Amino acid sequence: MKWGKWIGGGLGWAFFGPIGALFGFAAGAIIDSDEYVKTGKNATTRGDFIASLLVLVAAIMKADGTIKRSELNYVKSFLRDLLGEEEAQEALLSLRDILKKEIPVELVCSQINNHLDYSSKLQLIHLLIGIAEADNEIVRSEINLIKRIANLLNIPTSTIESLLNVNGTVDDAYKILEVSPDATDEEIKKAYRKLAVEHHPDKVSYLGEEIQRKAQEKFKKINEAYELIKKQRGIK
Repeated sequence: MKWGKWIGGGLGWAFFGPIGALFGFAAGAIIDSDEYVKTGKNATTRGDFIASLLVLVAAIMKADGTIKRSELNYVKSFLRDLLGEEEAQEALLSLRDILKKEIPVELVCSQINNHLDYSSKLQLIHLLIGIAEADNEIVRSEINLIKRIANLLNIPTSTIESLLNVNGTVDDAYKILEVSPDATDEEIKKAYRKLAVEHHPDKVSYLGEEIQRKAQEKFKKINEAYELIKKQRGIK
């Protein structure tokens, strides 16, 4: 058992309450892990990602004023896949406490911008949408909060639309590629290349297999959308 992240969490809790504890968890995880990716002067770690995820998960779960069992079960299952049974239980205890507090979303997103690279932030948004959809009904308050978080993380609103559940139509394909149906063939090719780079699963390999698998789902949708539009337009 590695204790660095929990020591960091304890220090964060002492000074800043449960929000600080979760970011203390991230700081401690840096001690425990040699796996990170450089992003300018900073480094994104798996611990940073998990801490950020837990805080934002709590915000989304509280968005409609009710903590739904379906959402909680989704989060429990995901954390077990990500962390293993023992660490998932400890993370869930932290989540339980954070759910009792008001979450300063702007401050949290500011901290996330200082610690996470763009690809990691995209995956955060992807997972938050998955949680919001866990009960097969996304309420407006949840969507509005996800869009607000995305804006604070410098992620375009068009990206949120592309991550929402779609039905495989040509209109949906344009949304996934974040382009208008009036776009030229060259604009569509350019949009596809950009998204394929941003969402490539290899960009988040350091976050673990579960996160990489989630990234693969979005990457697959991008490729399917592109192929559908190519077929409809006769693009070679």
